[in-house]
Amino acid sequence: MADSNDTVTIATGEGAPGTTLLGIGAYRPRRVVSNEEICEKIDSTSEWIYERSGILNRRFADRDETTVFMSTEAGRKAIESSGVDTDLIDAILVCTSTNWTMTPHAAPQVATELGRNGIAAFDLTAGCAGFGYGLAVATSMIRSGAARYVLVVGVERMSDGIDPTDRNTAFIFGDGAGAVVVGPSETNDLGPVVWGSDGKLGQAIRQTKDFRQLVDEVEAGEEDIAQPYLVMDGSKVFRWAAFTVAKVAQRTLEQAGVTADQIQAFIPHQANGRINSAMAQHVGMPDSVAIANDIEQTGNTSAASIPLAMETMLRNGEAKEGDLALCIGFGAGLSYAGQVVRLPKAPPVD
Repeated sequence: MADSNDTVTIATGEGAPGTTLLGIGAYRPRRVVSNEEICEKIDSTSEWIYERSGILNRRFADRDETTVFMSTEAGRKAIESSGVDTDLIDAILVCTSTNWTMTPHAAPQVATELGRNGIAAFDLTAGCAGFGYGLAVATSMIRSGAARYVLVVGVERMSDGIDPTDRNTAFIFGDGAGAVVVGPSETNDLGPVVWGSDGKLGQAIRQTKDFRQLVDEVEAGEEDIAQPYLVMDGSKVFRWAAFTVAKVAQRTLEQAGVTADQIQAFIPHQANGRINSAMAQHVGMPDSVAIANDIEQTGNTSAASIPLAMETMLRNGEAKEGDLALCIGFGAGLSYAGQVVRLPKAPPVD
């Protein structure tokens, strides 16, 4: 006689005791857009933009530089840097809010382009905190035995959703992709995630209209229909990031069991140079800590900003393999995610 259901034990997966970052890669679009070019459509100056945001240039993707294309290029470089055979990658997470289609989503197409059709592949949307969410999910997959080597990509085409005449947002955002390979380790190099959200402040970063409203306008035959654009209450987001997220950064250190003076690199989401400086001061980072400043040449690339900034620091020698880094993403949602990580090896020189 068959066992009753209440006596059947369902097996659990067995994974690695720890996880580590094995490799990193980046893709930056060909087109460089200066503050001067942005100012052709808004009433501003390059000096005002730099003083307000810390941005001098950003990259805008051309039509052929799709989220799938940029993810594939960054992912290929990360796999090459990691030394892991592509055939061993058994899951891909693409963190993005700007893929042009919800169906099909981007990750399975990236897997196919990388020669890994058939593996677990899915998109994850958490705004500017997306990459941190992706790292947390990848870590859980490896520790549970659901995967062994996971490619995590942060990619955005923010320029597609920005009104170039909006003085509040036109100068802030850019495009690009960054990727890391997360793998198993006997020691742990990725700390616990500290994450959360605040839906009450969700409207601080929002679309001007949802897609149902856009369809209604088209069906009604309205003239001069505008696409949905991203708008932001900058002062509200600044206050939230500089104070609330700074406390999250402190909790992230505590959860990882490290102190601020043990951190060698601070890699916050590249939202605003002033926010990053205020956050570092609030957390009590010593002067010796290298602070990511990729925003100056890349702008705010949302989910792509942390891996792009990490790649820049390693490539330029501002940080090195094995350094402890505090990473914290924050933005639309409003959402946040923080982790302490041990940095991977520097990417190969192109």
